[in-house]
Amino acid sequence: MKIKTLTSCFFLAFAISSCIQDEALNSEAAIDGCTGADVQLANINANEKTVDVYVNKGADLTKQELKFTIPEGAIIRPNQPLSGDIGIIYDFSEGTREFTVTSEDGIYKAVYTINIKLTELPTSYHFERLLVANNTPYHILYEFAPSTSEGISKVLQWSSGNPGFALTGMAKNPLDYPTVEVGNGYNGNCAKLETRDTGSFGAMVKMYIAAGNLFIGNFDVSKALAGQEGALQATTFGFQFYKKPKALKGYYKYKAGSVYTEPEKDSKGNIIGQITVPNKKDRFNIYAIMYEADDNSFMLDGTNSRTSEKLVYMAEIKEEDALETDQWTEFNLPFESQNGKTIDPQKLRNGKYKLGIIFSSSIDGDFFKGAVGSTLYIDEVELVCEED
Repeated sequence: MKIKTLTSCFFLAFAISSCIQDEALNSEAAIDGCTGADVQLANINANEKTVDVYVNKGADLTKQELKFTIPEGAIIRPNQPLSGDIGIIYDFSEGTREFTVTSEDGIYKAVYTINIKLTELPTSYHFERLLVANNTPYHILYEFAPSTSEGISKVLQWSSGNPGFALTGMAKNPLDYPTVEVGNGYNGNCAKLETRDTGSFGAMVKMYIAAGNLFIGNFDVSKALAGQEGALQATTFGFQFYKKPKALKGYYKYKAGSVYTEPEKDSKGNIIGQITVPNKKDRFNIYAIMYEADDNSFMLDGTNSRTSEKLVYMAEIKEEDALETDQWTEFNLPFESQNGKTIDPQKLRNGKYKLGIIFSSSIDGDFFKGAVGSTLYIDEVELVCEED
């Protein structure tokens, strides 16, 4: 009887396992997204099977990092591998290559043409465009200005902490995320940044709030849950820039949340809970940085973006100017020299500086301090630079 029972159980388990395995095999073959260290924007045409990848004009095209988002279980490979291809690093010195995506079940294949297009950072930001990306539940804002006579487009895909907030399960629709595009801006649409409660998931990982943020740079969701230090390192700021900035100006509205909270720590500095801080008022922050980056892979992050010895210029709104207002209010922030440094014209031409712009609905939100409901609206931002 025991042998019969065991035999029956084995075949039943095998049948269930086979059924689950069959159901799990995905028949999709597509490219849903593309990111990388130099990638400013990736426009995907699913019908024509083309992807236009806009990268910084100073990028090394022989060593392009491309992280493709593809369906679960699918694989992607270049049709004609080159000696410079190593992992997710590809040689795009010719500008265009073909890649084949094969579905998990091995039945379906799709051949995509990948075009690398050179670009540079724009200096005007209008928050009117949303990137349409498959399977992305949150807003991704971007800026785009067509090619000039030099053949260089001006493109920026804004980064935010939305991918990290997606892990909390608190958002039921795109407008529930900390960073979204909304109407009624100073002119057309605008960016809305709101400090959100991260719910039971956030409490479990001791990250109780998520400030709305928007910045030039990258967000690494794999680091976002690795404690406070990891969360700070998850945001990296800046892309190559070829002009000397003078000021950052634009328009904002702001309303602070009613209850300010911060993490509670034990005697050893470990976070053990969350406490309310009476009579403490939240405030927003707007700042921009320009820093030395002799190696293109070097980026400042949340741990050092305002303190690094690599900083050359910084513009930041002062506390006395960061006021609550329900009317669109202009800000104009001059860049000030940092660490006694000045811009080297030759290094500037060679792309050895990076520029980042950062907005946050809670100035200390990266330390999980702030008030749920604090809301910052931003629109019509301009980076004023010295003429060439």
